[in-house]
Amino acid sequence: MKSILTFIFFSLLISSCAAQKVQSGAYNTMLKSVLKNDVPELTVQQADSIKQVNPNVVFIDTREKREYEVSHLKNAVWVGYDDFDLARVQEIDENTKIIAYCSVGARSENITRQLIEAGYTDVSNMYGSIFEWVNEGKPVYNLEGEETMRVHAYSKSWGVWLKKGEKVYD
Repeated sequence: MKSILTFIFFSLLISSCAAQKVQSGAYNTMLKSVLKNDVPELTVQQADSIKQVNPNVVFIDTREKREYEVSHLKNAVWVGYDDFDLARVQEIDENTKIIAYCSVGARSENITRQLIEAGYTDVSNMYGSIFEWVNEGKPVYNLEGEETMRVHAYSKSWGVWLKKGEKVYD
């Protein structure tokens, strides 16, 4: 009986660790409360690996323009959120691998859904988004293409999830 309980305990522990897609357990719990998880998702590690092997992958930034202007992933295409329009992605072939991100993943999840509904065939939301990207020590860039530590943290309440980098709120 003891060996069965031990097996169950370790099985649950392993499955819960495998289900965690970001480094912080608290961040993962918060993300589970705000995301619907109804679109394809990639972890930051998966997205970075794809970027390394597929030079044609397109990262789209679904944050507001002022957030993008502070920093963004290298060569990311800004598409916005509140005023998102499919015209902003019309130059991207519908079969291109697209990875969407925002601050934590909620806005990019919505834009991912809209792109899929519009006929884009290979779109994923980056789980944890730019906050997790930076938290994992991956680089972001300013408008001049220079690496920066500055990251727009959206608001003081959301900024608590950004553990690395220099938080910017304006």
